[in-house]
Amino acid sequence: MRAYLVALTALASLSTACGGAVPTASETALPAATPPTQSPVTRSPAARALEGKVVVLDPGHNGGNAAHPEEINRQVDIITGRKACNTTGTQTDDGFQEHAFTWDVAGRLKPILERMGAKVVLTRPNDKGVGPCVTERAAIGNEARADAVLSIHGDGAAPSGHGFHVIMPGLLPGHNDDVVKPSRRLGHAVRDAYRKGTGMPYANYIAHEGLETRTDLGGLNLSKRPAVFIECGNMRNPGDAAKMSDPAFRQRMATSLANGIKRFLTE
Repeated sequence: MRAYLVALTALASLSTACGGAVPTASETALPAATPPTQSPVTRSPAARALEGKVVVLDPGHNGGNAAHPEEINRQVDIITGRKACNTTGTQTDDGFQEHAFTWDVAGRLKPILERMGAKVVLTRPNDKGVGPCVTERAAIGNEARADAVLSIHGDGAAPSGHGFHVIMPGLLPGHNDDVVKPSRRLGHAVRDAYRKGTGMPYANYIAHEGLETRTDLGGLNLSKRPAVFIECGNMRNPGDAAKMSDPAFRQRMATSLANGIKRFLTE
């Protein structure tokens, strides 16, 4: 597992909880590194606010899932039942896949957190593979001893629904007693920062004021570290889809999520 973690921390070029379609091949590159001819920027202590912290980012689904149904449909134990190892995800009406969306946002979020001093671990190294299973994704966060785990998704609800929501773990006595309260703090911090930074409304079709508690998600049930999911918007809603398809708006999403994680880890 440790060798697997080391491999996952290397971020490849960028390339999208809740439906399936054939993945697209487009990928978005990370911002170029500072040219060596420029003088290094001296950062203030405030800019390194997350020094020593470990953040695990879990970009939902994967680009190869749709082509390997026998692997991702394998049933795994999530404490409260058995569910598929993983799923293909949803997409916009224009074909922008959830797995590509989540990979792009994670790729934008990673360097922001790193500039704050955090060590960032990804649950998958690219957007071309299969899985990993939800059980493995939770194990990655546990093995990394993450101070915060954020699973990034886009919802696939009815087109009339719009807005975002954050999902927090429900109490499973004997399994996650120690992480429910900090996960709720993380959920509130992420919700508030995302709402402020993107201007997106709370979901009008699910959750309450942008927050929901669930015990049917393996990534939350099996986590021993503070963890939440965010459904960044409804990819089937035209308004949300337009925002989620816009690279500039995805950068706003990433910046907002970074601010939420920073608030949780520093306040």
